[in-house]
Amino acid sequence: MTAVALIGFGEVGQTLAEDFLASGSVSVAAWDIKFPDADSIPSRALKRLSGVKGCGSASDAVKDADIVISAVTAAETGTAAKSAVGHMLEGVWFADLNSASPETKRQAAVAVNGSGARYVETSVMSPIGPKRLQSPMLVSGDYAKAFVDVAHGVGMTGVSFFADTYGRASAAKMCRSVMVKGVEALITESLTAAHHYGVEDTVVKSLSDLFPGLDWQELSTYMMSRALIHGKRRAEEMREVAKTVADAGLEPLLSAATAERQDWSASLHIDPAGMDLSALLETISTKNAAHKATKKEGAS
Repeated sequence: MTAVALIGFGEVGQTLAEDFLASGSVSVAAWDIKFPDADSIPSRALKRLSGVKGCGSASDAVKDADIVISAVTAAETGTAAKSAVGHMLEGVWFADLNSASPETKRQAAVAVNGSGARYVETSVMSPIGPKRLQSPMLVSGDYAKAFVDVAHGVGMTGVSFFADTYGRASAAKMCRSVMVKGVEALITESLTAAHHYGVEDTVVKSLSDLFPGLDWQELSTYMMSRALIHGKRRAEEMREVAKTVADAGLEPLLSAATAERQDWSASLHIDPAGMDLSALLETISTKNAAHKATKKEGAS
């Protein structure tokens, strides 16, 4: 059995855990900062996935691991790495899947490698849902090339070598996110405003004419839903994206604005399950109006 430790038990951690357990050749231990809350999403998932060993700390989760996978929110990337330092066995693989800037990843690499473990910068280049354990992942750094065979051995067949220097895989991920998360923010802002004026159908039709081959009704519903569900996590990622853009010498005007819109989406607390585009826009508009009214009352 290969022992895998997951730091972070959100959407990515849970998906990987399910597939690892299904393989029958991987044992899984996990830690999440929300485990102390018995009603949190990670805690409920831990009860559902009875084969996963829930741990009381990151140090407990990683102590016997062959592979440590960090899958936390962008802002916690450095904290997650430091929480494992000094508690891992010599030579353990530390795959950092977090959506963080190249500089943040380089700092994490220094901490992990300095402890005797092997840090592998890993960028997930698609949503985790469709291909799950086989999702495309780029790996960079001192140990990246050697890690490919290790990853394939536990079913992570989408892992591919990208560069032998740290920062390259995360740069590719972050620059991609300017587009992907930016499009989510643009669609949300465009169609929510269009709904106010009663012209959303016309806007969607126009987009279909301008960019043929895409189902803009379906795409808009999907992308807005992702922002509503994962807006907080996406906002953190976009702040790391903004650092990446700034480090390239370019003012991150759009990345910073995208982070704000993603935060706004999360603040509405909408569960979009089962909603079509019309219902989604109506719910967003209603929630936004109530949100603004509450803020106005609080300010008066």
